[in-house]
Amino acid sequence: MSENDKLPQPSQLPSDKSIWWSLSRSEIDLLVIATAFKALLFSAYRSTDFEVHRNWLAITYSLPISQWYYDTTSEWTLDYPPFFALFEKIMSIPAALVDENIVKVNNLNYDAWSVIAFQRTSVILTEVALGVALLRFTRAPSATSQQRTLAASLFFHPGFLIIDHVHFQYNGFMFGLLVYSIFMAHEGRKLASGVFFAILLNFKHIYMYLAPAYFVWLLRAYCMTPSGAIQPKNFVVLANAVIAIFLVSLGPFILMGQLPQLLSRLFPFTRGLNHAYWAPNAWALLTVADRVLLQVVRSAKLSVSLNHMGVASTSRGLVGDTVFAVVPNIKPSYTFVITVALQALFLIKLWRLPSYRSFVTALTLCGYVSFMFGWHVHEKAILLVLVPLSLVASESYAHFRTFVIASVSGIFSLFPLLFTPTEAGVELLYTLMWGVALIPIHRQLYQFPTSAPTVILEVVENAYLAGFIFLQVFVTLFPIFTRGTSLEFLPLMITSVYCALGQVLAFLRLSALYLQQVAEQA
Repeated sequence: MSENDKLPQPSQLPSDKSIWWSLSRSEIDLLVIATAFKALLFSAYRSTDFEVHRNWLAITYSLPISQWYYDTTSEWTLDYPPFFALFEKIMSIPAALVDENIVKVNNLNYDAWSVIAFQRTSVILTEVALGVALLRFTRAPSATSQQRTLAASLFFHPGFLIIDHVHFQYNGFMFGLLVYSIFMAHEGRKLASGVFFAILLNFKHIYMYLAPAYFVWLLRAYCMTPSGAIQPKNFVVLANAVIAIFLVSLGPFILMGQLPQLLSRLFPFTRGLNHAYWAPNAWALLTVADRVLLQVVRSAKLSVSLNHMGVASTSRGLVGDTVFAVVPNIKPSYTFVITVALQALFLIKLWRLPSYRSFVTALTLCGYVSFMFGWHVHEKAILLVLVPLSLVASESYAHFRTFVIASVSGIFSLFPLLFTPTEAGVELLYTLMWGVALIPIHRQLYQFPTSAPTVILEVVENAYLAGFIFLQVFVTLFPIFTRGTSLEFLPLMITSVYCALGQVLAFLRLSALYLQQVAEQA
């Protein structure tokens, strides 16, 4: 199939750009079904993040702005940037009308049906931002049918269902800003893309992981000519726009002399290497390697110096410092150096080829490096990889294959966030339905392996993907027989390690594809 064959026919496109937002009957039906399904989850399990955001509603409504980042009434203190605090402030106004007890600072752990319904509804409504951004992608004249399907699939992504609509957060809203920023890049509106990203950074600072790709791309593609000459006007306009956004966000706290306090809330460096249960990254593999080596040393009675603090540290799955028993301990500075060095590898390539396709892939890889090698990475951060990766997954079968491996291992790694069997069963069924909807893309893009190494690789990858069936059976049945024992944490550890293997494979795949792409197009 040629590239022209993939493009939609004129009859398939809106006749007027002003109606890009119009929905077809099937799209309306899907939206209604998705909304109804999410509403049915109102009474589902919810994590401590639910009380976190209720408390932030109370803080921003009941206290003056000067106390927002000082209040310690609850252990769940405000630790998001000012734009998100303002977002909570705006939502607190209708919350007070629904139930004034929601916005009382001392009303800790308030869980009346009114607050449950309000906060669950707020996630559904604010997720419209993601829907609007994805709709722009699906209406782009250059979008292929595969790109439209993948973009639309993000609105129904199992990760958002788990994290936002069950566990409870507002990632759909914030990823809507990210996707819209990427869409602006797709349309060649580089300044708007940078402005939306600067706004996003002031909603949630975790997106700093992606900032290096934006910096390099905007500097090279917007502030410089193709030949490399500086465009002073563009540079000044971009710099002033970004500075203005940060001044609007941080300015009040700078004037009050509270910037150090705000930064101490945003960047608590006292946390350990691993989150509660290990995110599926390089440190999960190193952690289990340390456990294995400890057993080898003990069994063989080798004369190896052990760190006695690390003998029990990394086997419990608790939030805190991770101390290794055999391998050298990892310091925050190590993770920083590794992350910067690997990101630089991709950023150099982005500088050489600052196209839209190169930008989105480099953006994904910056997120990937931070997820794989960052300090105290939460498993939920995998969305920083899966969302932009979805937008380039249709480039080729190799890209789609990478997307499948990253998605399966990434989504499965989120399942332990659901603590009750009912929600876990629903999410498993939902994920399977979501995956089945993408099978036609696999059929359209599939390329039969033509060499022995690629045949072997495909067989190994298929075996790995099939292994999730056995992993699901194990994590379902094993806890029944080990509840209350020292092995209770084993299913979480195995889940983390098995998913980490998939993430390593997907990361290496995408890295190779990107470096090869740049080499071919340079």
